[in-house]
Amino acid sequence: MKVILTEEIKSLGLPGAVVDVSDGYARNFLLPRRKAMPATPGNIKQAERLQRQVQVRLAQEREAAEQLARRLEGLAVTISAQVGEGGKLFGSVTTKDIAAALEPLGVTVEKRLIELEAPIRQAGEFTAVVRLHPSVSAPLRVSVVPEEAPPATPASKKGRRKKSE
Repeated sequence: MKVILTEEIKSLGLPGAVVDVSDGYARNFLLPRRKAMPATPGNIKQAERLQRQVQVRLAQEREAAEQLARRLEGLAVTISAQVGEGGKLFGSVTTKDIAAALEPLGVTVEKRLIELEAPIRQAGEFTAVVRLHPSVSAPLRVSVVPEEAPPATPASKKGRRKKSE
């Protein structure tokens, strides 16, 4: 069955694309959820308009992504974490931590757009990749430094009574 996609579906295509799918997939999934519409002559004309709108929107998104990538190229993020012996972290630094560290710098990036080869589990310098658009990505330097320990306070004598004379 030929259908016209009304939204992006990774395995099929972008909105406005005319694709051929199995009848059951179209009837049971795509059409009831309004992710597609039947490919009739009237709908095909509407799909062409939709494709033009999508192309304009994608061009704008790519332009915005390229601007953000230029900003990210010069940035370095420093994250402080508790470090044990040998520079190993208690826990790990994740994409959520990196996204939170970018916010004070005036850059808002969703954590799902940040890619790490593996979770960061030791102090040092690392590189994360920020995928801003399917064709635009930017490297981001991440420095993990030991968290400064608070100054030690002397143990209090709480709970002890003074001897009465």
